[in-house]
Amino acid sequence: MRNRLIGLGCAVVLASTMATTGCKSSSNGGGAGGTGGSPGSGGRAGTVGSSGGGANGNGGSLGSGGSASTDANSQPADAGACANVTPCGGDVVGTWTVTSSCLHVTGELDLMSVGAGCPSGPVTGSLQVIGTWTANSNTTYTDNTVTSGDEQITLAASCLVISSTPVNCDGAANLLASVLGYSELNCPSAASGGCNCSGTVKQTGTIGFVSMAPSKSGNYSTSGNVVTISGDSGDTQYSYCVSGNTMTMTPQSSRPTMTGAIVLQRSGSSGSGGATGSGGQVSSGGTTGGGGQVGSGGKSGAGGATGSGGAGGATGQAGAGGKIGSGGTTGSGGTSSSGGTAASGGTSGAGGATGSGGTSGAGGTTGPCDIYAAANTPCVAAHSVVRALYGAYSGKLYQVRRSDNTTKDILTLAAGGIADTAPEDTFCAGSTCVLTVVYDQSGKGNDLWYQGSTQVPASTSSSPAKATTDSVTVGGHKVYSVYISPGNCYWHDGSASGMPTGAQPEGMYMVTSSRHANAGCCFDYGNSETDRSADGSGAMDSLNFSTTTAWGTGAGSGPWVMADLEYGLFAQGNNGKNSSDPTQTAPFVTAVLKNNGTTEYALKGGDATSGSLTTYYKGALPGGWSPMKKQGALILGCGGDCCKPSGGANASSGIFFEGAIVIGYPTDAAETAIQTNIVAAGYGK
Repeated sequence: MRNRLIGLGCAVVLASTMATTGCKSSSNGGGAGGTGGSPGSGGRAGTVGSSGGGANGNGGSLGSGGSASTDANSQPADAGACANVTPCGGDVVGTWTVTSSCLHVTGELDLMSVGAGCPSGPVTGSLQVIGTWTANSNTTYTDNTVTSGDEQITLAASCLVISSTPVNCDGAANLLASVLGYSELNCPSAASGGCNCSGTVKQTGTIGFVSMAPSKSGNYSTSGNVVTISGDSGDTQYSYCVSGNTMTMTPQSSRPTMTGAIVLQRSGSSGSGGATGSGGQVSSGGTTGGGGQVGSGGKSGAGGATGSGGAGGATGQAGAGGKIGSGGTTGSGGTSSSGGTAASGGTSGAGGATGSGGTSGAGGTTGPCDIYAAANTPCVAAHSVVRALYGAYSGKLYQVRRSDNTTKDILTLAAGGIADTAPEDTFCAGSTCVLTVVYDQSGKGNDLWYQGSTQVPASTSSSPAKATTDSVTVGGHKVYSVYISPGNCYWHDGSASGMPTGAQPEGMYMVTSSRHANAGCCFDYGNSETDRSADGSGAMDSLNFSTTTAWGTGAGSGPWVMADLEYGLFAQGNNGKNSSDPTQTAPFVTAVLKNNGTTEYALKGGDATSGSLTTYYKGALPGGWSPMKKQGALILGCGGDCCKPSGGANASSGIFFEGAIVIGYPTDAAETAIQTNIVAAGYGK
């Protein structure tokens, strides 16, 4: 879908000591004055005839400090009171605390960008913003704001076709919640045949917008009176004005229409603190007895508390850690015989022991594509950001691009080995890197470029994934995943470079994770349409890993291993629930799909760190999907009808470590050996 970001409603969100621009009922006074100290009690009179003087009078009690600024009448302002900022630009560097917000959403919500059958739907909303936003002098930012509230959307009956596939109101709610940025979306059926939806928002990041992929950090730029903030799902823009230590921002959005402003106070400036409490009155001395001493005067009350001080100075960067010591070289262990045992006389060096079945961890001599080839189902595409998928492969795994537009290819540590990410860490230090391409190791040239690149033109809402968001350990080495967020997708037309087409048999696997999945359509890896359009039943043959419930599902709440065969997701021979397809909870998951193209397909899965694969379904293709009509494009991270220049962007989230696509129908024995090889690689170890 397009980078559709919903605006916020009008509400006062923090007690503030500063004036607010554009909010009708925001508090703008200082805190109440501190209460004065109570009068000191007079000295006790001396006893008549006694030589002792009267006791000293008690001093006045300390005056209480000024209270924080509040306004008993502070309530969310109505839509008409939400005035836009008068932009003037200015210096945004600093840490800013939201003191009030007054934003309102009206108009039409763009639904074409999410693949719906209608162009738009009416939307209204009222939401709140709290928290802090920091702009650093090196043009990076940290966003710790929280947006929460409610919105209402009306879906006409024609809207109940999403990604070219009919859905009911519940299915629409499941698909659109993630796409539109809602934490919850309920869409009861309307008498008109459509749905009346109520959405709840609660997200951290992307100040002033509701985003399908809210960003907590990234880069920003200013030009004139506009600040642009870059995030995982694209850029957001704000008209703004800095006056002294006050910044007022209006998010720029026209579909839907947003009006109003967010007001922030720069840390390091004092708010208008409470008035100084008046000191306690001086006590009147006690009536003097003979020689009685005058009671001491009351102490002055303490002044009002000072407004919050500025944040501490920027923390110095940590010194560069010591380089990782080079590991011991692998001893000249015995080469793997067909059974995987060491050759006679060869002793295994430390760390160089041969894994089960002749495979090994980092630096092993056998990869998944070697196993497939031995079973006469050769890989026609092999992608990994973690390791080589052939024992002899020592080339490029992927490419990253820094914010200054320079690029770097990431290689393996050795032939058949793990990704060498140390150069990537050095290259990306102090900057933001994105993942531009995952190279094909098969030699077929089926490289996966991000949609939106020169190689794969796409909608303006499409962008490359952040390269260093998610790091894990594999075989004792730090590596990164392909961390897909809405707006990210990778694609290649492989129809002329070996990919199966039509009813040709095909198999594939990927290693993914349950840590980052959603119900957006559609986190896929596999075979897709060459025109990036939904071209009918059987035009796709891809693995899907998601919590989508609009079509087929598994047991529990997901995510599940499913098949995207176009015009629906499937966990069995129809689009119903397959109780044998379990919810996946492991941090590393192996997912397997094979399809003979005419009569049968199968789904398998398992924990990528241990154990074997389980068959979740093996049986007939859905009715109307035989024979298959595959077109031979490759996708990673999105559905087949995403993300042409004419509009739309990916709505799914997911994690990809490695995967391969083969021509032919793999044997169960080959897939068992693939799982053994994956476990031996040492995910999470």
